[in-house]
Amino acid sequence: MTIYTVQRGDTLYGIARKFGVPVREITDLNGLSNVNRLMIGQALVIPSEVLPSILVNGYAYPTISDTTLALTLPSLTFLSIFSYHVTPSGNLTPISDSRAIRAAKDNNTLPMLVMTNIGSTGRFDSDLAHAILSNEEVQDRLISNLITTLRNKGYAGVDIDFEYVYPMDKELYNDFLEKVVGRLHEEDFIVTTAVAPKVRENQTGTLYEAHDYATHGRLADHVIIMTYEWGYTYGPPMAVAPLNQVERVIQYAVTAIPSKKILMGIPNYGYDWTLPYEPGRPARSISNTAAVALAVEKGVEIQFDPVAKAPYFYYKDESGALHIVWFEDARSIKAKLDLVTKYNLGGISIWTVMNYFPQMYAVLNSNFQVEKG
Repeated sequence: MTIYTVQRGDTLYGIARKFGVPVREITDLNGLSNVNRLMIGQALVIPSEVLPSILVNGYAYPTISDTTLALTLPSLTFLSIFSYHVTPSGNLTPISDSRAIRAAKDNNTLPMLVMTNIGSTGRFDSDLAHAILSNEEVQDRLISNLITTLRNKGYAGVDIDFEYVYPMDKELYNDFLEKVVGRLHEEDFIVTTAVAPKVRENQTGTLYEAHDYATHGRLADHVIIMTYEWGYTYGPPMAVAPLNQVERVIQYAVTAIPSKKILMGIPNYGYDWTLPYEPGRPARSISNTAAVALAVEKGVEIQFDPVAKAPYFYYKDESGALHIVWFEDARSIKAKLDLVTKYNLGGISIWTVMNYFPQMYAVLNSNFQVEKG
């Protein structure tokens, strides 16, 4: 709320227009019975614009700093801590998550356990997922271990992030979700799932085929759509989350998943590519704040792509090699948040919140009220 001091010439209608709120809200809040009787110097309480509320999930590793947690948690509904890895026998590999869980709870944010099929190589493992999905006894053991961990650690729920599931295991994955969601809902735990960014139901590729949007939308409380990584470490230079590509995914998603269950992914990072692009040569990950600092250091102009709705710039390194950097800024974040309103989505999911990006939270909090636990 704002306190406004009445000036000479003010009218209630003019004040209401100035602050963009209905006259009735001002009169009710201030107990004014006569709209024509204002006094110079009178203090009026002006109601703030009522912002729509959304859910905001943020992924974090257990190593996130206390400072970043303190700055970020006020703007999060969920803190999803990455990640507990499943084992072929149905166990979960423990992580040091107590500090992050405690901080989340202190900030009225719901801590979520992230369960993944990341294998011994540190990558998502299709064979590991198959070992779980094809064995009911292992599934039962995994679910039992999951519930025990959720209880003992004080988690509010789980985010199931199984990626690169074999296409032949699609129905097995659906059956597993039916079982695990049923068991967890009986225990009053929240269940979210993470899915690849599809533009149609029958999209081919190991990343996509086993992610059945309709089933996830029916069973899970929230579905996180990973709408990023068009520009990626080993790919050609482009925006990480071009708005036109993100919108194609959302347009399909709302036909298969209730829109209010959808949390649209937003990347909190960019990439720095050496030019000319050579397949197999990795780009360097860079934070959004570091990208701006680099542009300032090099004295180069930041440009903005009107289709991708994303900023980028070129610079030369010490050896004279040309680079291009794609990243996110306030304009690109606002464009993505506009899709939340346009498609009536439940909210967003940020990958990751490890680096504090003040512009993102400023735009978020000026456009939406973040629902808290």
